[in-house]
Amino acid sequence: MRFKALLLAGCLAAGALGAAGARAQTPVPDPAPRFNAIKIVLVGDSTTAVQGGWGPSFCAKHVTSFAACINLARGGRSSGNYRTEGSWALAMDEIRSGGFNDTYVLVQFGHNDQPGKPGRSTDLAMEFPANMKLYVEDVRAAGGKPVLVTPLTRRQFKDGKLVDDLEPWAQAVRKVAAETGTPLVDLHADSAAAVQAMGAAEATRFAQKPPSPEVLAAARTGTTIAASTGVALAGPANADQKNAAVEPMGQAKLSFDYTHLGETGADYFATMVTADLAKAVPALRRFLIP
Repeated sequence: MRFKALLLAGCLAAGALGAAGARAQTPVPDPAPRFNAIKIVLVGDSTTAVQGGWGPSFCAKHVTSFAACINLARGGRSSGNYRTEGSWALAMDEIRSGGFNDTYVLVQFGHNDQPGKPGRSTDLAMEFPANMKLYVEDVRAAGGKPVLVTPLTRRQFKDGKLVDDLEPWAQAVRKVAAETGTPLVDLHADSAAAVQAMGAAEATRFAQKPPSPEVLAAARTGTTIAASTGVALAGPANADQKNAAVEPMGQAKLSFDYTHLGETGADYFATMVTADLAKAVPALRRFLIP
């Protein structure tokens, strides 16, 4: 009897082990994710970058905790040298890294693509549009979702009218967006309209440092002067050359100019980008804080 009992116990134990082994070999499906997490990557020049741009305010104040926001914009970069220097390769690594349901890449160039910036300027007719189209193609090939952003306006005035020297570059971005079916944040149109409406003097508050008394006095007349030389900006061509001097390669200097943004300017235009982005990409609305 005792032998039969031991034999029966052994058989039961063997059966249990066999069942456990079968369960161990059966693949267990991954549990469904508890929430949808995304990544937003910012690519561009100093008007988007950590110092001098709207990007820091956007990432810190307008993105929920369910989205990672990475600012890879760099001062002094154009659609050309951002790629050739290797910054775009870093962005591509972020896009390919995985771990998120979706990765959105906001691309804004134009300021340093203008004439007068050796090693940075690109041809508006062919090179600049081709560069922007290639960014779109690269993002999609890497599994990301591109969003094109037209360049933030500068804040120079002549006779009460905004010197809109970046409109041709903004129009080129709009055309690429339409041709490639890419969502567009028309920051240039909205920022230019807002700055024109408020006028030259009020717009000086957006800079990194307060204007000098001379610069502010000129702005109140409706015609801005170059912050460094005190010379009136006669028009778009002159403005290009002045901007070449105040927009060096590298991080934007903490000074007054008509291009870069301090905290007030960053907050103002980041709010604008957020509202435009929510309209351009409805899927992002739940991850954005108006």
